[in-house]
Amino acid sequence: MGLALNLLARSGPRLWTKADLMIVEQTGGKTAAEPYAPRRDTQFVSQHLAFLRDWLSDPARVGALAPSGRSLAKLITSGISHETGPVLELGPGTGAFTQALLEQGVAPSNLTLVEYGSDFARLLDARFPDVRVLWMDAARLAQHSLYVGAPVGAVVSGLPLLAMSPRKVTMILAGAFQLLRPGGYFVQFTYGPVCPVPRPVLDRLGLKATLVGRTLRNIPPASVYRITRRRPPSSTFMGSLRAGATASPPAS
Repeated sequence: MGLALNLLARSGPRLWTKADLMIVEQTGGKTAAEPYAPRRDTQFVSQHLAFLRDWLSDPARVGALAPSGRSLAKLITSGISHETGPVLELGPGTGAFTQALLEQGVAPSNLTLVEYGSDFARLLDARFPDVRVLWMDAARLAQHSLYVGAPVGAVVSGLPLLAMSPRKVTMILAGAFQLLRPGGYFVQFTYGPVCPVPRPVLDRLGLKATLVGRTLRNIPPASVYRITRRRPPSSTFMGSLRAGATASPPAS
């Protein structure tokens, strides 16, 4: 499938096709029967090199020295299946959560990955050729038409929210919930002791957070929270996000 990466650079959107990309992961001779099973040795090396390289260039953005483990991937994707419909993943990194989503039955055509790191975006495009990969900032979700309407059933986030400003966290959540259908939800993991979304941000957006569970088998141990709607945000606030306004959102 001729999918493209959408680079939202300072100069504006630009489309990058597969021919433009340097392939950074060996696929180990994938077959139709094993579409998402690259050789484990090359997969391991590629993932950890990508994490280390991006962490060295921008520790706050990456937020971790190594990819998430299988126990965390299983926890954060629990309850998501082919019945969920379209799924949006933010900050997929090397694809640990992506792999879990596909294994749980999410169709590649129903999965969209939003990744800001260029090395990660190239790796994801090589590893999951049938999945839509967008090279963009998740804080700009409200400013771009990724879908027709609001069809998304779940948003899975691997973003390091604790390293972000409250304003950026607000923009990410507001943009994500603009794409979620009624009953849809946002799941986020954290290495911290409490939900990584500040309570004032949840209140402004009319959201609530519920602990899904914790895993001690991940390094470091992590918790997962499910964020759902209590009420919709004001139309004024959503309008300011679509316009790319820089003023802080109004308090409720």
